[in-house]
Amino acid sequence: MIDIEKLQKVLKYQFLDRAIVELALTHRSANALNNERLEFLGDSLLGFIVADILYKSYPEANEGELSRMRSTLVNKITLANIARELKLGQFVQLGSGESKSGGSDRDSILADAVEALIAAIYLDAGMHDCRKVVSRWLDHRLGKSATTGRLRDAKTQLQELMQASGFGLPQYNVVKIEGEAHQQLFHVECKVDGVAEAMTSSGTSKRSAEQGAALDMLQQLKSRH
Repeated sequence: MIDIEKLQKVLKYQFLDRAIVELALTHRSANALNNERLEFLGDSLLGFIVADILYKSYPEANEGELSRMRSTLVNKITLANIARELKLGQFVQLGSGESKSGGSDRDSILADAVEALIAAIYLDAGMHDCRKVVSRWLDHRLGKSATTGRLRDAKTQLQELMQASGFGLPQYNVVKIEGEAHQQLFHVECKVDGVAEAMTSSGTSKRSAEQGAALDMLQQLKSRH
């Protein structure tokens, strides 16, 4: 059984319907009646809530930037990290086989549990309370998503700047890859003609790391003028 009192303290939310939180944290390996339907609903609710927050928080951002910001917040890795911060693994109900194989710390299971909980809170108390909880979970990530959402043009800007200055194209090299295959962290350096020091940035994909390094290089070049 789930220690609902402990869970509610972790979530900072009191459930009116305790049966629904039990269901939200029941994996399909544990019971035929499980959290898959709630996960389906929670996925849509999360997408809407995040889109609404970003739309209202960044009125100057275009559609592409908003989409990229949302993608950094609505993905399995981010949701699994939220679950770990909340220590949800201890509450997820798993079948014996799944439990023995480390399912309580598997990204997919943790992310699905977060989505199911979002749906459970929505069904328990409505959109207002659901949004409050989701906003709290994502609060410190919103600023990072805004930065990431604006990184897409950094490589293009840097390339255009170098070409306009008569220099060669920027060079990007992966200097290190950390983490397991499903949750890697890429470290990429950017080198350009005329700047002795390479700029290095990290990201959960090679592309995002390259964009971050390009942005740092742009800022370095701008500081010289």
